[in-house]
Amino acid sequence: MALAPAFHTSGLAAVGLALMLPATPAVAELFCSDHDAIVAGLTDSFHERRLGYGVASDAAIVEIYISADGTWTVLLSDVRGRSCVLAAGDGWESAADEVREAEPRH
Repeated sequence: MALAPAFHTSGLAAVGLALMLPATPAVAELFCSDHDAIVAGLTDSFHERRLGYGVASDAAIVEIYISADGTWTVLLSDVRGRSCVLAAGDGWESAADEVREAEPRH
């Protein structure tokens, strides 16, 4: 499958980035599972909802989940329905209003 190498490369880049961060509880261990199962866990346990996502490659997206209590989770999700938690924590501060007020991208 042509998409698998693209995810493999972006997945390795994301894992490499995560490993370069200090070994804090937020990034100490990479956890991967079925996307729907991880999202259900984030919803049930932390009341997190998806804030947004961005395309990481032809075969993967990065998703950010947040809760009203300030918890947050960053997922790397592939086209096969598998996701990995890249980081998680608390104290989320939204800058969405600042982004909306900035000049549009060209």
